[in-house]
Amino acid sequence: MTVIRILSEMVSNRIAAGEVVERPASVVKELVENALDAGSSRIVVAVEKGGRTLIEISDNGTGMQPDDALLCIERYATSKLQTEADLFSIKTLGFRGEALPSIAAVSRFSLTTRHKSRETGTRIEIQGGKIQSVTETGAAPGTLIAVRNLFYNVPARRKFLKTTATEMAHISDTVAGIALGWPGVHFQLFHNGKLIKNWAPASAQDRIADVLGNALGDGLIPVQSEDSQLRFSGWISSPGLVRSTPDAIYVYVNGRRVYDRMIRHALLEGFRGRLLKGRFPAAVLFVCIPCDQVDVNVHPTKHEVRFAAQEIVHQSVAGTIAHALKTRDLAGWKSPAFSERHRPAVMDPPPACRPPESAPKLFEIDSPAASASDTPCPGLWPKKRFGDLRIIGQLHDTYILCEAGHELILIDQHAAHERILFEKLQARDIGPSQKLLIPETVDLGYRQAASIEKLIPELRSRGIEIEAFGGTTFLVSAVPQFLGLEEIQPLIVDLAETMSALGVSADLAALQDRFLASMACHGAIRAGQRLNDEEARMLLRQLDDCKTPAHCPHGRPTWISWDLKSIERSFKRIV
Repeated sequence: MTVIRILSEMVSNRIAAGEVVERPASVVKELVENALDAGSSRIVVAVEKGGRTLIEISDNGTGMQPDDALLCIERYATSKLQTEADLFSIKTLGFRGEALPSIAAVSRFSLTTRHKSRETGTRIEIQGGKIQSVTETGAAPGTLIAVRNLFYNVPARRKFLKTTATEMAHISDTVAGIALGWPGVHFQLFHNGKLIKNWAPASAQDRIADVLGNALGDGLIPVQSEDSQLRFSGWISSPGLVRSTPDAIYVYVNGRRVYDRMIRHALLEGFRGRLLKGRFPAAVLFVCIPCDQVDVNVHPTKHEVRFAAQEIVHQSVAGTIAHALKTRDLAGWKSPAFSERHRPAVMDPPPACRPPESAPKLFEIDSPAASASDTPCPGLWPKKRFGDLRIIGQLHDTYILCEAGHELILIDQHAAHERILFEKLQARDIGPSQKLLIPETVDLGYRQAASIEKLIPELRSRGIEIEAFGGTTFLVSAVPQFLGLEEIQPLIVDLAETMSALGVSADLAALQDRFLASMACHGAIRAGQRLNDEEARMLLRQLDDCKTPAHCPHGRPTWISWDLKSIERSFKRIV
């Protein structure tokens, strides 16, 4: 007697259902995608008790002929593939022919459909995967599918469903995610007979505001690029409108919502230097690419895709976003530093800013002050430049207070000086190194030492003369003048720990900017350090020379402002 057996069709269908149908929201996703493939312009989703007792999807698509209605519930039956070659150039959301039979296998399932060319429709009743009846019926053109008592015959799966509120939240998120990608389609969502969401056909930006809220929609920045192989567009939030989770990142590839790590990484690359660690922007991104250049047959849920040219897609997304943010940052500024030749490199976000306790002398590597510009242009305040602000004091020896027309400007002296030093280090504009009378030794762990050893050439190019001194010990014989002698040991340890945690990757520019940000942090003036008027003025003039003056290299803002009306309103002078 053989040990290996062929599973029955019923068991194999239930196994397949476990891959495709994870929870009620999975059913909604599969059925709504089928409705979109059918050319629907209006889709209604109605659920009861979070989808436990009923999930009903109706559409006004093309509908099906009777024979096709019977075939669609057979496993691996689909209208969307003709030949094997079609599998490598998929243009539809569905294609595997698994969703309907998988859903029908674990529910009480009914399908009512009428092709637009016929006078009557077809109704099919299925229970636990077995056809109960097939009848002719009156119906509107399109398709209506009802899924009742999901997992009624798989109690082990049913008991893992969460509360009604939780399952309904997943369904709402699913419909919202699809609606964002298809703004021209009218979507309605009902729960227990009550209309929850109603998204009428709209432009892409209006749909974003409808789904994500007007507060976010009003602050979105458009992004767009196109070449012969890739069209990329969408909207991103400003760095000031960020969240603690990536839940507001929506990515669509040829109309299909995906959870693609590479595109998400490219998004964060574009935001490099503008986000604090653990913060995420909101974004709705559309990637249109030839169907034969993307593989959507990676997972039964179709949430993942694989690009034939991943590096090109990554560079296009990251570069477009970085350029859009830079253009927004520099809008209204008139300065020689703000030109296209300074387009920033794409890089990883540096680690969180941790200012050292001691402070070096200020402006050891001072550069010529920026010349004031009297050319009128739209901007942040009347004279447009930091150097033109009127300094009125220093708050807590940390923030420089400035007056600009009807605004109060607060400048974070540490963040601002960090940005200045970071860009000088990038440009290798750091002046001569300072030889140490007695070279300093730095002892590291094994992994940290291996990381620093690989960085020795780059450290030397930035003014730090360092060499291996045996084992895991290094000898530092010279440092940039701005750094100060007391910063050598903590800086090298900080760099070693950061590089060890990251590992050495092919993205050398990203690694460089991480340790340059650390160097700038260690060399910058500190919070709590008193500045005289000339030092504060010099800081503002140097900030004018920066390509990205609004943020420190770790993503924190360098300045904020309060308008006079807000201040007077706080004092009840005006209402």
